[in-house]
Amino acid sequence: MSQVELFPLIAGLAAVASVIYLSITDKPLSKNTWMVPAALSLLFLGLSLQAVLVEGALGFWPEHTRNLWGNQIWYDLLLGVSAAIAFIIPRARKAKMQVLPWALLCLATGSIGLYAFISRLLYLEARIETY
Repeated sequence: MSQVELFPLIAGLAAVASVIYLSITDKPLSKNTWMVPAALSLLFLGLSLQAVLVEGALGFWPEHTRNLWGNQIWYDLLLGVSAAIAFIIPRARKAKMQVLPWALLCLATGSIGLYAFISRLLYLEARIETY
């Protein structure tokens, strides 16, 4: 099984496991929870850099314009990131974050920026709670 086949399978299983765990657990987030989205952002950045080096900087666009499924995936990504940003913004403002640069990063990089945004927010919220 190649990386192109294996990594999406691992990511899908990890997503299912984490969503189920987060849905059933009642534990509050720890002060260091910010490290999880930070690590995911860095991991996805690395995988994305590999894709850019191999396929080119705009290699994603032909995939999203190839057929209706490609369109659907593009719309799904846009809707998911936009919804997440909408839910994050009030908490980010409360934590005194400059929202616009983070929102633009999310729009430019998708999940890479989104997870970095979430990581920074969780980090700041943990610092606020400790003072």
